[in-house]
Amino acid sequence: MELINLSDGGNSFRLRVLGRQSPGLLHLHDRLDAEVLVASSFVSGRLAMTLVPSDLEDWSRALDLLAAGQDIRWRDDDHSPDVRIQPYNEEHETAAVHVEDPSSSCVSVFLPLNLEEGWIDEQRRLLDLVRKEWPSEVLESPPGVYEWRG
Repeated sequence: MELINLSDGGNSFRLRVLGRQSPGLLHLHDRLDAEVLVASSFVSGRLAMTLVPSDLEDWSRALDLLAAGQDIRWRDDDHSPDVRIQPYNEEHETAAVHVEDPSSSCVSVFLPLNLEEGWIDEQRRLLDLVRKEWPSEVLESPPGVYEWRG
């Protein structure tokens, strides 16, 4: 199931959620296996990653910022792909995505994208579908102490 799908027919950036990493194991149950897929006429690639519930919350806030016309940076830690999205890139006069893998391949890809009107609403719809398919079922409070949601 896709969490992100930004494509103009020539260039695309997608993030697919593959499923729970370790269903039934309390401390790992809400972790989701995912993959980043980048494609253009010049380059294509795939990168495995893991999402946690806070990543989905951060993506929701990032969509709000994009809707307000602001650039965003999502998942910018040393162990994850760094995703930057510009709703409008002046040089290319389009939206743009920049993905960087600082932890393993050190590869960076920049994709200008001619996105259709309503693309942010479509990303919100995808986020809602992912949340419905894999709702957070574990509470962690205090840190390191896990319990099933009632």
